[in-house]
Amino acid sequence: MSHTFEDYQQKKQQLAVIGLGYVGLPIALELARKFKVVGFDISQKRVEMMRNKVDPSNELPTAAFEGADIFFTADLEDLKQASFYIVAVPTPVDDHKVPDLTPLVKASETLGKVLKKGDTVVYESTVYPGCTEDDCVPIVEKISGLKGYTDFKVGYSPERINPGDTQHTLTKVMKIVSGCDETSLDLISKIYGSIIEPGVHKAATIKVAEAAKVIENTQRDLNIALMNELSQIFNKMGINTYDVLEAAGTKWNFLKFQPGLVGGHCIGVDPYYLTYKSMSLGYEPQIILSGRRINDGMSAWVAKKLVQLLLNIDKNPKNCKVLIMGATFKENVSDIRNSKVFDLYRELKEFGVQLEIVDPYAEADEVAHEYGVQLSESISSGYDAVIVAVNHSSYQGIDETYLKTICTKDGIIIDLKNVFKGKINELTHWTL
Repeated sequence: MSHTFEDYQQKKQQLAVIGLGYVGLPIALELARKFKVVGFDISQKRVEMMRNKVDPSNELPTAAFEGADIFFTADLEDLKQASFYIVAVPTPVDDHKVPDLTPLVKASETLGKVLKKGDTVVYESTVYPGCTEDDCVPIVEKISGLKGYTDFKVGYSPERINPGDTQHTLTKVMKIVSGCDETSLDLISKIYGSIIEPGVHKAATIKVAEAAKVIENTQRDLNIALMNELSQIFNKMGINTYDVLEAAGTKWNFLKFQPGLVGGHCIGVDPYYLTYKSMSLGYEPQIILSGRRINDGMSAWVAKKLVQLLLNIDKNPKNCKVLIMGATFKENVSDIRNSKVFDLYRELKEFGVQLEIVDPYAEADEVAHEYGVQLSESISSGYDAVIVAVNHSSYQGIDETYLKTICTKDGIIIDLKNVFKGKINELTHWTL
């Protein structure tokens, strides 16, 4: 017998969120304003931080924890109190761009240990179409001894969290929901619909919901890849890409994407889930993989460009000192996962360039552990080039007067975000 929405409303039944990262924690806290919630994470250290109203991802303020009926735990026994489970664990790719389902498999194994008849499971992690039903449910079934879709219900509702975005927050963006049958879809829709202001979109099937999520970021990836390719073409022509985009953008239906380094754990990762599944079915994607190659190659192209600019003024790259400003995958966040800035760092190291890297948001210990790179505590001087790689708000007050104080007289500014367009007159200014 499945539980009703009223059971959760009246707090006779509890919800649980497994995985409390940048996706799971906001969902858990919002749901905990309406329902009784168990927040589960495998890291005891992270659990302690959240119990003290601190978001380990540095996205949410202390106030976000106020008024939330939630209990944070790393203990499996506490999870057994729930009957509606939301899985929000990361889904990365490995070094060969193959989906790494390890966190998802572990979460499914955890579910298998706590699930009871009548429970509901909803996956939020980005996956390829079919993953929930073909990969996850069998694991839960095997460990629990229960039968999927009859003993327990299954759904999929892809996350749409955008780190650092204070406008398109969780409750402000329509959410896709799906279920294995009408009963589960109705319950899942009501649970999410109670916190999502624009409401929910009921996808036809779980596979449709999985596919919708994975193409959202694939589409964005391809549009940025086009801009990156155009940037390389226009660079050879001596044309400023941003001037071209500004002019073209005056047409009502021109899509205003910009070139740049494409990192993070969505745009730079999700397309590989789709291409992996596609190739397993015997179809090798042409456009998607082409876009990925262009975007993954941008760091090498920028590094080569800077080396050319240094050689043009008779400077040996091995004798040059370069500052990289920004290390996170996007502006105003602390997340360094899959940041392409470190690809740029490695490319320049290959040329023997002396590098310093700073970032007001990134944690030095995390950077050292993840990439083996030491963040500098402060900016020094005498730089032959400065690369503004991430458009943090704290960098926006920087002007040429300041840059001249930290650069050599023939300093080069590599402006990957076009922050200084029209503001650099004496130093060499290069942008995508």
